[in-house]
Amino acid sequence: MLKSDTTPARKAMSAPDGNPVPKDSKRTQIVAGFLRPREPAEPRTEPAIEGAVMDQTPSQEVTPAPEPPQSNAAARPVGEIELKLVVDGDRMAHFNAAPVIAANARNKGTRKHLKSVYYDTPERLLRRNGLSLRVRQSGARFVQTVKTDAVDDPLRRGEWEASVPSLAPDLALAMPFIPEKLRSRLEVQPLEAVFTADIHRHARVIDLPSGSVEIAFDQGELTAGDRAMPVSEIELELKSGSAGAIYEVALRLAEQGAVKPSIRTKSARGFDLAADEPPAARRPRKLRLDASVTLDEAFSTILRSCFLHLLQSLPAAEDGRNPEGVHQLRVSLRRLRSALDLMRSVGALSNLDALRSEAKWLAQDLSAARDWDVFQLETLPTIAKACPSIAGFDALGRAAAERQSDAYRKAHDALDDRRCAVFLIGLGNWIETRGWRNDVAAEDLGQLADPAVNFAQRILSEQYAKVLKRGRRFKSLPAEQLHRVRLATKRLRYLSEFLLPLFEDRKSARKFSRRLAGLQEELGAFNDMAVTASLLDGLGAEPDSAIAAAAIAGWQARASVGVQPALQATWRDFTAARVPWSRQAQQD
Repeated sequence: MLKSDTTPARKAMSAPDGNPVPKDSKRTQIVAGFLRPREPAEPRTEPAIEGAVMDQTPSQEVTPAPEPPQSNAAARPVGEIELKLVVDGDRMAHFNAAPVIAANARNKGTRKHLKSVYYDTPERLLRRNGLSLRVRQSGARFVQTVKTDAVDDPLRRGEWEASVPSLAPDLALAMPFIPEKLRSRLEVQPLEAVFTADIHRHARVIDLPSGSVEIAFDQGELTAGDRAMPVSEIELELKSGSAGAIYEVALRLAEQGAVKPSIRTKSARGFDLAADEPPAARRPRKLRLDASVTLDEAFSTILRSCFLHLLQSLPAAEDGRNPEGVHQLRVSLRRLRSALDLMRSVGALSNLDALRSEAKWLAQDLSAARDWDVFQLETLPTIAKACPSIAGFDALGRAAAERQSDAYRKAHDALDDRRCAVFLIGLGNWIETRGWRNDVAAEDLGQLADPAVNFAQRILSEQYAKVLKRGRRFKSLPAEQLHRVRLATKRLRYLSEFLLPLFEDRKSARKFSRRLAGLQEELGAFNDMAVTASLLDGLGAEPDSAIAAAAIAGWQARASVGVQPALQATWRDFTAARVPWSRQAQQD
């Protein structure tokens, strides 16, 4: 790991040469609207402006806002709207000559050699709290930047820049943009250089009717100790206009060759490189919906959440070392399909079926990899440990490992397919521009302006009734009927994740959510047994593993009987819970 010569200090850091960094006692005020006076890649007439929170205006346009009052002109709060396209380094020149750039670029652009050092505490305090701190050198200029992770929107991140005299960080300049709860800990903990980035960038700005986009062609390397990682990507950053312009450019570039849409930052890659860890796979963040929002605003928030979860899951799934990657990617696609199904309730939408079909295709090509992960990591070792006298588990594991490898190859082929990239970019564009407004029939358009709460009450009531109907005579339901109950319950679970935040102030909301989650988990365990039986049938009865396979089948047959009492108790608890969207719950 790289070590800097920085030492702990309350107000300022020492430069690598040992000289003190000049202190600036002034502080920058933090306000809701941010204006960035960033050094442009080339002259432009419009400033880049964005808010720290998601703009929910229909067009998602970047428009001028008042510059915040500041006492230090060197440190100003900013924001960025950005998407990356990971590409083959050998094809970079080909993308640079794409027709969309040749026809719309202002000029030939600028070329820079960027050297950056990323800092954190030894305990990675900043990274664990969704922050990054870097100092970048471009020529004789040094710029310190604090960034935040994407929270509710895949393209938008907070970013704050300040000029500094060297590659050493100035903690005093960063402090105004660090959450107050972390400041005292940062003042006593030393910062260390974690990794470096050495990037050659060719930046150009293109002007489209929908907006102006800076296209940065980045090639170089991240280095952490004796480990290194190549960088070859195209960054698309909105400078003015609608964020849909980013996706418009991305789609045009995808016509020129293989691209992989990504929101994974150099910071995230560098920290994983330094720790020698695979990309993390995150669960989706809990949605936040105000009870007063319109249906149109609710759809936008729900879809952005689904898309963010999908993009965050891609790196771990593509890397393959963390099985949670494929799992979370499948979950994100199920959530997306549920959200698209939800939108059908306002009427026919011309693009909805196509988007849902692509999400289903991708999910199907991932399903086998996840099934074999569960078998290899959970089912097989658990039963083998409980049955040490039975032979053949090792042979069964080797046979399963071959199927698991085949399944992962299929998953990676799907993720590498141009079809996947075009789907993701098109989906992002549809969400960003709220394309459903153009898709919905004129007579149904008024529903989008109605309160989302009214829509949620109707949809949740209908799906809840469907679950109860399928669960009649629950004790005596055969396996195939329990599967139908599971599917209806899973849909209700996703709908609840999307819509229950509208009723968050009601006491019954959390209790209902817990009991619904418990029911889905029990039904899911029951379904896992059926999946295991299917996997064993596919393996065939090899002589070396036949006894072990029979042991697993027998174990799970016995377990299926054992789970029945718990499953029935969970069902009773679920049906006894008060639904939070009822009028009675509103009065509580």
